[in-house]
Amino acid sequence: MPLPKQGHRPEHALAALPGPAQLAWLGDAVWELHQRLRLVQVAATPQWLHKAGVALVRAEAQSEALARLEAELTEEEQQWVRRGRNAAGRGPRRGDPATYGRATGFETMVGWLYLCNPERLQELLSCLDGDPADGPV
Repeated sequence: MPLPKQGHRPEHALAALPGPAQLAWLGDAVWELHQRLRLVQVAATPQWLHKAGVALVRAEAQSEALARLEAELTEEEQQWVRRGRNAAGRGPRRGDPATYGRATGFETMVGWLYLCNPERLQELLSCLDGDPADGPV
């Protein structure tokens, strides 16, 4: 995955960061690109790739990815998850609000790491990577 060419930002740079909703929006795109880069390695039809990609970026899959990473997260990463979860709102009518909140928290953390510490993001994403043909993380 292409990563920005900047290192970990100092704490005083947080004031210049986008808010949790914007970071979640960015994190969602980063997560989808990460999954697409994994899936493109699988010899499959475009229809299968689409279905697998949708399954990997759904709120449930993001919430599950967060659950798998929680023990590895630093306090600062956990704070970004909380900020995103708290900013999430209720979510879609048919979805579980708790799952939606956890997924938004995950996206927020991913967006923040993409901007502030891409090496750490890569480290965490590699913890989740299995065989893309196996389906959701």
